[in-house]
Amino acid sequence: MFGFDPIIAMGVVLATAATDAAYVFFNAAVGARHRIRAANWSAIWYMLSAFAVISFTEHAIYVVFAAAGSWIGAFVSVTWLVRAPIARPVTAPEV
Repeated sequence: MFGFDPIIAMGVVLATAATDAAYVFFNAAVGARHRIRAANWSAIWYMLSAFAVISFTEHAIYVVFAAAGSWIGAFVSVTWLVRAPIARPVTAPEV
């Protein structure tokens, strides 16, 4: 089937899911101004993207699997990301 390998396709899904999760956690660390955590997630993000990029540049069909993995990674990591409650402004009681 034009050199399509389902094992590689699954690897691309997993690699891009992990890459997108790392990207989400990188952005959370930047938003929280945690420099070391942000730097660590940035390094992980780039290392994980290598497999997916190398795999789907050889065969264009793997782009579909990369997109699916990206969606899964972002969805799952944002679901797991714990957010602090939003502070509500304190107003004076009405008299």
